[in-house]
Amino acid sequence: MTTSVRKISGAFMFTVMVLVLLNTACQAKLNSKYYEKSCPKALVTIRSTIRTAIARERRMAASLIRLHFHDCFVQGCDASILLDETSSIKSEKTALPNLNSARGFEVIEKAKSEVEKICPGVVSCADIIAVAARDATEHVAGPSYTVLLGRRDSTTASRDRANKELPSFRDGLNKLISRFQKVGLNARDLVALSGSHTLGQAQCATFRDRIYSNGSDIDAGFATTRRRRCPAVGGDGNLAPLDLVTPNSWDTNYFKNLIQKKGLLESDQVLFSGGSTDSIVKEYSKNRAAFNADFASAMIKMGNYKPLTGSKGQIRRICSAVNK
Repeated sequence: MTTSVRKISGAFMFTVMVLVLLNTACQAKLNSKYYEKSCPKALVTIRSTIRTAIARERRMAASLIRLHFHDCFVQGCDASILLDETSSIKSEKTALPNLNSARGFEVIEKAKSEVEKICPGVVSCADIIAVAARDATEHVAGPSYTVLLGRRDSTTASRDRANKELPSFRDGLNKLISRFQKVGLNARDLVALSGSHTLGQAQCATFRDRIYSNGSDIDAGFATTRRRRCPAVGGDGNLAPLDLVTPNSWDTNYFKNLIQKKGLLESDQVLFSGGSTDSIVKEYSKNRAAFNADFASAMIKMGNYKPLTGSKGQIRRICSAVNK
């Protein structure tokens, strides 16, 4: 009798534990209607700020997409990239991949301040970055997609991890695939997300070696054109469009450029260099619908990487500093 009771009791406790774990998992899941009751005008307010910023400077669309990418690749999508340097925080803003190149911080802060006016302490900076990237993509005629919400903001940042884990413009194909796999993204996601380089610009220092290499993987005429604004010495910050043909339009010319050996960055051109991703580049160059669908899917997948949920983290009052 005692043994039977113990078995029943043990089974009951196990069932309760499973239900608790399942409930916790459900609570921790992101969902698209997270702010429907707590801040119903949050998304409209963020969108208005993003559109105003892009209308003022078209390049900002690319910068906001990149900001989301650089946030998620370092300790998850937790707005750690927005934190300023303090005595206890080594800011990711000063990591080499971000220094003097990551942009859009003031746009996210503006969106946050507008949302705080209507719903103080409710909407996280991490969610604002994710929504801003979607709104930026949509506003320049890229795909729209549903952003899952409910992320919370980190209280830490890691310059060391940013330096080690963010992809480099010098990375080869295998290195890029490996980096993306570590955050749950596959080779197709890599190529699709790289397609955001249909927008934006890069600094001379990031492509100088490529355009002066006289290599077989770069079109000679393209290299000559790019040298006009990027001298062999000096001019590190001079800008060139990542897509030479239509630098302000969301289209498939980025992929067509790669097939013609006109990728600006080494990390762009390696996507079409006789390797495993050549076929994906060819597909996207001919099929904008496939590119758009895969880009949207990859952005959603990336945006769900290791978010802080439940009681983890906090909802920062301002995005550049931890709450005191």
